[in-house]
Amino acid sequence: MQRWRGLEDIPEGWGRSVVTIGSYDGVHRGHQLIIGRAVERARELSVPSVVVTFDPHPSEVVRPGSHPPLLAPHHRRAELMAELGVDALLILPFTAEFSQLSPADFIVKVLVDKLHAALVVEGPNFRFGHRAAGDVAFLAELGATYDYRVEVIELYVTGEAGGGEPFSSTLTRRLIASGDVGGALEILGRPHRVEGVVVRGAQRGRELGFPTANVETLPHTAVPADGVYAGWLVADGERMPAAISVGTNVQFNATDRTVEAYAIDRVDLDLYGLHVAVDFLAYLRGMQKFDTVDDLLAQMAEDVKKCRELTAAG
Repeated sequence: MQRWRGLEDIPEGWGRSVVTIGSYDGVHRGHQLIIGRAVERARELSVPSVVVTFDPHPSEVVRPGSHPPLLAPHHRRAELMAELGVDALLILPFTAEFSQLSPADFIVKVLVDKLHAALVVEGPNFRFGHRAAGDVAFLAELGATYDYRVEVIELYVTGEAGGGEPFSSTLTRRLIASGDVGGALEILGRPHRVEGVVVRGAQRGRELGFPTANVETLPHTAVPADGVYAGWLVADGERMPAAISVGTNVQFNATDRTVEAYAIDRVDLDLYGLHVAVDFLAYLRGMQKFDTVDDLLAQMAEDVKKCRELTAAG
């Protein structure tokens, strides 16, 4: 998959293409439906498929300080899009100047002059241009002038976890913030992932016989609610069953909120300085303070047992 940053990175002589535009944070199942359809239609038309997205998130430029928690960093989104068969990813730097483009100017500048869109595939709620004034109806209206067609894809509707809402990044963030990583998995189609570099912590886990990787998460990461989770630690291409703790370690009166993962039965790992990923499969329990360290150790052993069972099944 080709990756471009900015319109100037698009190769000279780029021909017609099938395009879809959006933040696509998380590349959840609704996104997968739209992107997958764009890839399918591109192959039918024998042209490349292009996903257009933005950095930073538009809300951070339009309303500074309102950046939403991110479900996936751009490199992870690119990986997921490549798996769907996308031919090219265009990341547009979203600046104050860019935010002033009218919907019509956006269409001409991006879709017509640079990507030569033959078809644009979007969800029904797609908005674009200054003050999000453009919608799919306007997009289709200008398609008649600029020789492209528009196809609108209805989004899935979630099950019990989402209360019948369409799949969305907003709903996914809400579920993660509440600790419902199982509900998030239903929408994403895979476990929610948190990434970062392993840093040195208080090393209490090592002293207790459960050495953990203390992950310094990337900025704006959507971190699940405080608690203990089952999941996986991914390092150097290896995916290891893990017991995961999110919170301030109330047992030892710590104040820093951390994400720590114990790779089950792996006491030989040296991960300091490595970029790793933590995949959240299931919520086990909330954080609690025990009367004694022995009580804590007994609970940790039980947590590890549950995590081993859940990851083996999952």
